[in-house]
Amino acid sequence: MAHAHDHGHASHAVSENPGWSLLRLSAWSRVGLAAVVVALLWVATLAVIA
Repeated sequence: MAHAHDHGHASHAVSENPGWSLLRLSAWSRVGLAAVVVALLWVATLAVIA
């Protein structure tokens, strides 16, 4: 049983930069990041159309 529990924590070694993670961002930070991505997509779309 201990092995199954430890297996869930094996993913810590994957992230070498723990400072940058979407899971560590607050809800408002995620909303802001999503807004920036949407804005960039709109700009790219309008640039292609124009």
